[in-house]
Amino acid sequence: MTRPGTVEEFPFTEGLSVFKVAGKMFALTRLPAKPLQVSLKCDPDLAHQFRRSYEAVQPGYHLNKRHWNTVTLDGSLPDELVRDMIEDSYDLVVAKLPRATQARLGWTAEPV
Repeated sequence: MTRPGTVEEFPFTEGLSVFKVAGKMFALTRLPAKPLQVSLKCDPDLAHQFRRSYEAVQPGYHLNKRHWNTVTLDGSLPDELVRDMIEDSYDLVVAKLPRATQARLGWTAEPV
């Protein structure tokens, strides 16, 4: 929720939290799930690499498996890696937005 322009919505059903920027989804999670899982957009090559490297990272559940991973937050992944995956998902979505929207969000393609 700290990323500029991020909103949380429940467009599908109660308990299915969807995080969007400029109306585009970059993360979703089923809140009652134990352990919690979050689906995140990911570069296809990196998505495959994460799946090979971490059991807690699987192809996106009910999503385009080429571009989405479902990450189980069971403590097996470093917190920093999970934060990076969330930021990457946000950045992939914002990179496809119009430049005016990117500017309004204060987003640039270069790492800060």
